Amino acid sequence: MASPSALGAHHPRLERVRELQSARGRREHGHFIIEGPTLLAEAIRSGLAPREIFVTTQGLAEHGSAVDAVPPGAELFLIADNVFGRLSDLETPTGILAVVDTRLASLTAILGRPGPVLLLAGVNDPGNAGTLLRSAEAFGAAGVLFGRGGVDPYNPKVVRSAMGSLFRLPLAVVEAQELLEKAAAVGRPVVAADLSGEDVRAEPPPVNAILAVGNERRGVGDWLPRWDRAVRIPQAEQTESLNAAVAGSILLYELARGALALSSTCQAAEKA
Repeated sequence: MASPSALGAHHPRLERVRELQSARGRREHGHFIIEGPTLLAEAIRSGLAPREIFVTTQGLAEHGSAVDAVPPGAELFLIADNVFGRLSDLETPTGILAVVDTRLASLTAILGRPGPVLLLAGVNDPGNAGTLLRSAEAFGAAGVLFGRGGVDPYNPKVVRSAMGSLFRLPLAVVEAQELLEKAAAVGRPVVAADLSGEDVRAEPPPVNAILAVGNERRGVGDWLPRWDRAVRIPQAEQTESLNAAVAGSILLYELARGALALSSTCQAAEKA
């Protein structure tokens, strides 16, 4: 890339970046922040082209290879350490961050893709959301739906904990009623993770299910008014319930296992 342009502490461009620290700012501008050389490299590998790169002098010295890998078209800016600290939400800022376009899909597009769909039904914890995104990608989900009112998909902690999966999975933000209506229209059952549900081992959810994982404390029913079926993960009586990320990941695995079994059955039938 070309040499960076220096920006003063009060440059209007920096104020726009600071606004991306809030969900409202991200929605209004259609951009989000990626911080650190590892996530930046993962975003580029996943096809996201940064609009702007902001670095400190030390950040440029330490992460020059990450800057060099940025595709043409991004603008590079040099800022002071204390200015960078106001753009970062990390206790120890990395010295390099990028501004990238958000890429939300439509609910219809995600429901039209093959495979299960993960619904975060009021999940508020960004760490849990990011972990669930990683599991969704690992186990072949068609996409992830974020229930409106829960954590923002591009919250910086979600971005970090997703470890790149957020860059590759189709994402949408949905309302409960819209989701239920469109799921019924395309024949996708909504399966809730709920302690009152049936043992998931008895009959795994269908491979086209929408798996709803709920709020960490209040469960699926706090966001979703109804569902087609509920499943639970059996566990020792003396233990507390699993958190959203663990429970959702196990259930996504069960869905993937069911899809693999169905594929094997179909292949055997074709050969017979």
